[in-house]
Amino acid sequence: MKTKFSFIIPCYYNEPNIPATFSKLLENEKLFGDEVGFEYVFIDDGSKDNTWNELQKIHQAHPGKVRLLRFGKNVGSYIAITAGMKKAMGDINVVVSADLQDPLELTVEMYRHWKNGFKLVIGQRANNMDGFVSKSTSKLFNSLMRKYAISDLPKGGFDFVLFDKVVKDQVLLTGEKNTNILYLMFVLGYPTATIPYTRQERKMGKSRWTFKKKMKLFIDSFIAFSFVPIRILSVTGLLFGFLSLVYSIYILINKLTGNIEIEGWSALMIAVLFIGSFQMIGLGILGEYLWRILDEVRNRPQYTIVEEH
Repeated sequence: MKTKFSFIIPCYYNEPNIPATFSKLLENEKLFGDEVGFEYVFIDDGSKDNTWNELQKIHQAHPGKVRLLRFGKNVGSYIAITAGMKKAMGDINVVVSADLQDPLELTVEMYRHWKNGFKLVIGQRANNMDGFVSKSTSKLFNSLMRKYAISDLPKGGFDFVLFDKVVKDQVLLTGEKNTNILYLMFVLGYPTATIPYTRQERKMGKSRWTFKKKMKLFIDSFIAFSFVPIRILSVTGLLFGFLSLVYSIYILINKLTGNIEIEGWSALMIAVLFIGSFQMIGLGILGEYLWRILDEVRNRPQYTIVEEH
């Protein structure tokens, strides 16, 4: 019986990329010979261009090989990946972008690692041909995650992965919403192999991976895998408590010795504003955690599929 590959491909404003991407996917099949079968799960994440029309064209040409999902609105690539995982039927799953920045031929080496027993195979971005700003923010994000959340996370980060069906099932079983689903695969602890590669510059179309979306992913990832923000609040609170105690003793001594003067309003206001600012920042951090707890508890659907083939 053939091993079956499921390629999970989130799409958002990828109209010019779809024909070239699918052509490249078909070429990549030839590298595997006859021992592997393929299916392609494309998820249109609420695109407003002609992405869906392009996807329908390839589905009409390959109805037994291509599966399509269309969301009612844009909800983010990681949620789109989750939806694709739920529909994928393969023994092996591969998450790949629709913009051809990741080398599809690397899946052959990934497959060899899977045959050798690795349940998760990561394409590690050893080098990145994106622009300076994108490369710098990506490097900073990865550094902070390695230092404060997941210490053994591959350097350079990753979003091009191959994973076994058991990994997919375990990730879906967790049911986490506001998380980094690829990092969740990593922290589950299955045997993992890493393959370094150079992420290519995007040739067609314009990236919709905005700063706002990057910040949302960073906050989700940090809160999902790190207790550092809460620990900082605790330690800072203890430090302020100690300083307050020392200052109270100082005031009491000066009160008893008659050295208290009426002046000091400016210093008092500075102290009030400083402590008030810290309290508001602390409430904001706690709010980020509480919002995610609320989102999990009320169990609203993450996405709505308005069309499927």
